[in-house]
Amino acid sequence: MRRLQKAAVAAGRLVLLIAAFAGAVSGRAHCQGWAEKMFQQGVAHDFGVIPKGSLLLHRFPITNIYAVRMEITQIQPGCGCVTAVASKKFLEPRETGTIDVSMDAKRFDGPKSVGIRVTVGPEFVSSAELRVTANARGDLVFNPGRIVFGAQAGGAEANQTVVMEYAGGFPLEVREVVTNQVPVNATVRQLYREPGRVGYEVSATLKTDGPPGAFKDSIFLKTNDPNQPMVPLLVEGTIEAGVSITPQKLALGSISTQDMLTRRVVVRGQKPFQILAVEGTGQGVELAGELSPAPSMTQTISLKIQLKNPGEFRRELKIRTTLQDAPLTLPLDGNATP
Repeated sequence: MRRLQKAAVAAGRLVLLIAAFAGAVSGRAHCQGWAEKMFQQGVAHDFGVIPKGSLLLHRFPITNIYAVRMEITQIQPGCGCVTAVASKKFLEPRETGTIDVSMDAKRFDGPKSVGIRVTVGPEFVSSAELRVTANARGDLVFNPGRIVFGAQAGGAEANQTVVMEYAGGFPLEVREVVTNQVPVNATVRQLYREPGRVGYEVSATLKTDGPPGAFKDSIFLKTNDPNQPMVPLLVEGTIEAGVSITPQKLALGSISTQDMLTRRVVVRGQKPFQILAVEGTGQGVELAGELSPAPSMTQTISLKIQLKNPGEFRRELKIRTTLQDAPLTLPLDGNATP
């Protein structure tokens, strides 16, 4: 009888272990999919039919829909023809970033489909599988495959060209260039037209009033081909601000409410300028002296800082100059102790 009871208990334990194991596996399988929910605009993109040699770009928006901070811990493209980077490594709750996927059509011919595994964590780990597809046609070629502007000072002009060549039976015509929000002016002209062959030159000029910062996006060649009415061409570069600030942030660290700090900020321009105003002072942050009225390529701002209220401190100062309409932003942070 006792043997039967022991056997029954052992069998019960085995059932519980099997159930627990099955539940754990089911739970892990269920958890593997929650990262995909962060890609609310989809996990796949088709570039369509594209010229051989072109470089393609697509940004997948990723939003942290959860109540805890998320870290993008790993990005693994499934092919050497694809690279992918995150615009932000960490995402706070409700914050949005992008996974920027570039595909190099010099590395393959014909149709190609590539997966990119994006893993988020680190405490709770899940992965999403992104996918990009393209069809590189050998009868249409870009040389080079993209337009690249080096770092250019704001207000300076720069020009780059790309040649597009087509060899085939269709009477291809490029009718205009659509630049959308890319900070360039672009034109296209026919270089030659022969039986079964045609060549075009695309010329892009950086806008002198483009916003400062790096950019990377596509312009489009509008054609008469119903199978490929818009041909993408990647353009990237950097427009340097006409004025810069050093340091870009004042991190005060932990300081006593009894401390009086002095900090200097240096503002540099590409031509002589004046500082018109420093906005956001007060409540423990004041200018130490007058702003210089004389135009100069370098201006110095001195600040007196005394944090009278204990606790965390965050502030942004806005520095207005004669060089640009938008003010420079100087963040300040610290922690005041009694």
